[in-house]
Amino acid sequence: MNINSGHILLNNLEKGRPVYSISPFTLLDFPDRTACILWFAGCNMRCGYCYNPEIVLGKGRLSWIDALDFLQSRVNLLEGVVFSGGECTIHPQVVSFARAVKQLGFEVKIDTNGSRPDVIHSLIQEGLVDYIALDFKSLPIKFEMITKTRLFQRFEQSLDLGLRFDGRFEVRTTVHSGQFNEWDLNQMEDFLRKKGYDKTWYLQHFRDDKVILGDLGKSSKSSFSNQLEWRN
Repeated sequence: MNINSGHILLNNLEKGRPVYSISPFTLLDFPDRTACILWFAGCNMRCGYCYNPEIVLGKGRLSWIDALDFLQSRVNLLEGVVFSGGECTIHPQVVSFARAVKQLGFEVKIDTNGSRPDVIHSLIQEGLVDYIALDFKSLPIKFEMITKTRLFQRFEQSLDLGLRFDGRFEVRTTVHSGQFNEWDLNQMEDFLRKKGYDKTWYLQHFRDDKVILGDLGKSSKSSFSNQLEWRN
């Protein structure tokens, strides 16, 4: 597919600048693939530990066409494209954009908070996503405190979609000692196992060396004994 056909595919999309920035190369964010990252502006959650406040609160700088032009220049050089953010699924045109990305020959990974199961369902149904990384913020008892939303039910729907997904699927959680204790982690693990999730649950300890969205203070990894190690 050439870039002109990609532009035709996007003709019906609303004008806008959904992408905050592009990381042109990564070997980490799409395991076993050479990839780039599209950082989508905006998010419908406000997690205090978020490492990307400028993306969550900022405006997009690049249009759909700008992003597609960049990807056209990376055909045969990269294997995958990561849709990250922010939250990529809040942009209504992301499914149409994913069609264009797939037609360019890339694999697609989405990093998502699971708040838009309808979008995830569409991506799966059309074969537009190859890898889903789902953020498990917490169980309902702390979900609103952590995310400033009441979207746990939507997250659970997205989890159910991921469990039935034929592609690569992972669940991950950022852990701050001011928000979680060992009991919380045990309850979250029980929830995942009862759901039928039998893959690695990636626990990422909060890093104190980054600018974040909230004011959580430092996090003590020792508060969790060895739990962060044995679940990784």
